[in-house]
Amino acid sequence: MSNKHEYTAQVVWTRKDTEKYTDNRYSRAYEWRFDGGTVVPGSSSPKVVPLPLSAENAVDPEEAFVASLSACHMLFFLFHTAKKGFIVDRYEDNAVGTMGKNEKGAMAMLKVVMRPVITFSGDKQPSAEELSAMHAQSHHDCYIANSVTTEVTVESGGGHL
Repeated sequence: MSNKHEYTAQVVWTRKDTEKYTDNRYSRAYEWRFDGGTVVPGSSSPKVVPLPLSAENAVDPEEAFVASLSACHMLFFLFHTAKKGFIVDRYEDNAVGTMGKNEKGAMAMLKVVMRPVITFSGDKQPSAEELSAMHAQSHHDCYIANSVTTEVTVESGGGHL
């Protein structure tokens, strides 16, 4: 059995007939199409390309990057808590990514901070040390975090109810 897996995404952008294009005044809205038929509206960030050339109601690559790191961490955290007999009722993370110039002078995602708040139920509740260890193991296991050079931290102080 191979340890290699392939993942695909189709990105589709089409110029509107009313857009000249060479004047750089074209819509940056596009679609991300995934297996199973899921279609997600995408766009450049309005923080980078002003409205109306960007689509405010679409997911931009920077948001998707932050969400991907957060979701990967969460999925491993859920795995580890279940394995240790803790019952998680809710996991909510308001992750924040910070863009800026890296040491090479190029714009990059410099840091992603995850701030998960987890609600546990049942008699078995994790100690602060157990919670910290499960977050550390989840970060270590996260495929996405292992694939990037961006600093990724988890601030879990007071992070469960």
